[in-house]
Amino acid sequence: MTQHRAAAGAEGGAERELVVLLDEEHQRVGVADKATVHTRETPLHLAFSCYVLDADGRVLITRRALGKTTWPGVWTNSCCGHPGPDEDLDAAVRRRVGQELGMRVSGVRPALPDFRYRAVSAEGIVENEFCPVFWARAEEGPDPDPSEVAEYAWTEWADLVAVAERTPWLLSPWAVEQIPRLDAL
Repeated sequence: MTQHRAAAGAEGGAERELVVLLDEEHQRVGVADKATVHTRETPLHLAFSCYVLDADGRVLITRRALGKTTWPGVWTNSCCGHPGPDEDLDAAVRRRVGQELGMRVSGVRPALPDFRYRAVSAEGIVENEFCPVFWARAEEGPDPDPSEVAEYAWTEWADLVAVAERTPWLLSPWAVEQIPRLDAL
């Protein structure tokens, strides 16, 4: 485990991860244990997605670990996660990038602050998230947690846009929706 992942807090420890439940106006209405939220009837909750860029402007994409409950082995954006009940999104992005990718980022900024999606995995699990999307700048190379990330690649943005357009089945459903919207900015 890298020192960044250790400092960010190892996921899956004794402490349960809580997610923020939302109403249809995206107002907080409660919290729930993450382990109980992603089901066939997932309530709307707060999440985030992040696209990490390197100094050359390439974007980091990751392939979800094969042990993931939903969309195992699928390529996606750099990192996703859920802020804690009292955690702002910037801090949550930095924390989760540290946990999942073992790296530090700077310049975290919103790109699609009002993104929302709903998708159903092949396993029947529903993703139902209000999921602001962020850009961030890599401060170092990744050292990903293998329970989260099977592999990663740095790619040109135009190449990722082409994949989302021509072969969307290779990507997570949220990335397929996010990428053209990000490209239109």
